[in-house]
Order: sequence, then structure tokens, then C-alpha cells
Amino acid sequence: MNKTVNNKAWFLVLPVFISVAFSAIMPLMTVVNYSVQDILGPDQRVFVGIEWFQEVLGDGDLHDALIRQILYSAIILAIEIPLGIAIALALPIRGWRSSLALVLLALPLLIPWNVVGTIWQIFARGDIGLFGYALNQLGLDYNYTQGILAAWFTIITMDVWHWTSLVALLCYAGLKSIPDAYYQAARIDGASRWAVFKTIQLPKMRRVLAIAILLRFMDSFMIYTEPFVLTGGGPGNATTFLSIDLVKLALGQFDLGRAAAMSMVYTLIILAVCWVFWAVATSVS
Repeated sequence: MNKTVNNKAWFLVLPVFISVAFSAIMPLMTVVNYSVQDILGPDQRVFVGIEWFQEVLGDGDLHDALIRQILYSAIILAIEIPLGIAIALALPIRGWRSSLALVLLALPLLIPWNVVGTIWQIFARGDIGLFGYALNQLGLDYNYTQGILAAWFTIITMDVWHWTSLVALLCYAGLKSIPDAYYQAARIDGASRWAVFKTIQLPKMRRVLAIAILLRFMDSFMIYTEPFVLTGGGPGNATTFLSIDLVKLALGQFDLGRAAAMSMVYTLIILAVCWVFWAVATSVS
């Protein structure tokens, strides 16, 4: 018996396609258009082809910012993913304590990015900030506005505080989806806690972890507001990531053609890395 397919359902998703076309595709086409032109004025444009792409790809500052960006994302993932898993495993499974813990975990995620940067800008100051004052009292020469290591340490700590909760909540959702029968079988076999984690919990969280890593990679690779508010890209260019370089080029120098080409390269790098990671993660699972 042949099933009747109701194609009228496509009309329900048509508004979504239209909104995506105007909010994503149209701006993207504008950026592509700008990337092959030299914007001399509101009505003055000169077609330059791939000239901007050649300049961007040969720019040493871009290479340095890319290295900083990759290093930052790698450090963030290396800290937040294991820490998020550990927090999820330590959370109570049910009861009022579970609800309270989930609410407390979600609080940092509700704070806007610019507010997070402002909070840590004050919190990490050595004179009035609790975090900076405590580190200086421990004998550390801590000043995130002058020391490169201090600036990196502050930005990484800020990101870990802000976004580890997301990884923990996703991992907790993955753990909640595991049937109790698996744990009962493990108890009957006398499996250790590590064996339960290795053979039951980690495999069941694999796809959730893949999503968490993808989200955290994309967000950390595109980070702008927090480091810009906290350090402004300094000291020097120590915390000038690709996003900060791009904004300075587009808004500071008003070099729209070159900035558009750089944003295209930036986007392609993110898409390529995400595609490679997702292909590897899905093939393993």
C-alpha cells in the first residue's frame, strides 16, 4: 500500500527558509561582492578580482592572529571538555539538589558577553579586584594589562568560567538518557567506576560530546567581545585574535574590501575545521 505524502507541509517551513535567506544568504552575498571590489566611496567601486584574497593570505599579521586563535581554541577545548564531563558526572541524578545544581550551572550562560568582559575587567584588577588581589597576595606578579601570560591566563579563566557549564549541561543530558538497566548490569558484573565510565557512559555521550566540542570550537574560534572588552587585544598584539583583527580592519581602517575577503577566509577556515572534525567524530561513532 502506497503512503500518501502531504507536500503541503512544506508551506509550514517556507517562512523559515525566507527568514534564513534574508538574515544569512543576502548578507553573505554582500560580503562576497565586497571582497572582489575596492570600495572608494558610497558610489565608487572598482573591481579587483582576487587581489584582496592574495593580500590577506600573504599577510603576516593574519598568520600570527590565526596561530593565536588556534592555540586559544585548543587550550579551551582541552580544559572545558574534560572539566564539563567531570562536573556532569558529579551532579546528582534526581531530586531537588539536581534542579538546584542545574539552575546554578545555567547562570553564567545567561550573562551577556560584554557584561562578562566587564565583570572580569574589574574582578582581575590587582587593586580592587578579588581575583587579581588574591593572586598578587600569593606572591605572583599578576597584571593582565601588561603581562602576556597574565592576559592569556585571565582570558582563558574567564572563558572556562563562562562556558564550561554548557559542556556540563550537554553531558548531563547524555548521562540522563542512559537506561538504568545498563548500570544494573554493571553492578551485577562488579564493574568499577572507571569501567562504567569507559564502557557505558562515554560511548553513550559520544554524539553529545561531538556537538559540545563543535559548539565550543566555533564559539572560541569566533570570540571577540570578551577579550576586546578585557584587554583590547593587548598587551601589544598578544590577545589580538582573528575577530579583533577583522573588526579593526573593517571599522578602524574602513577597508571594507579587504575586510570582506578576510571574513570569507575566516568563515572557510571555520567550516573546513568543523567539517573535518564532524567527519572524524561520526566515522568513529
